[in-house]
Amino acid sequence: MNPRIESLEKMIDGPRDGALLRFSLGNEYLKAAAPQQAANCFRAAVERDPQYSAAWKALGKALAENGDAAGAVQAYEAGIAVAEAKGDIQAAKEMKVFARRLQKSA
Repeated sequence: MNPRIESLEKMIDGPRDGALLRFSLGNEYLKAAAPQQAANCFRAAVERDPQYSAAWKALGKALAENGDAAGAVQAYEAGIAVAEAKGDIQAAKEMKVFARRLQKSA
């Protein structure tokens, strides 16, 4: 197993467990071509911090890579709402583009 993933997995349920840890672990799973595990981590990140627009964006990407276009669009839509509410305009724009692409290909 990837040593970075192992290291992050050991921190789960510890004092440093939180949205950032889950987000970081999800990114490592994406790099390792494991989109289902990545999606699980990103879901855990947004459960811990529903205002984490980067985690919503990453969740959409992981779901899309795993073949769940409908789930990815839902994640992007939730992320767009969060990003717009926070004033994170660039993230909102990116997620709108990704969602539109998925909807067109469906």
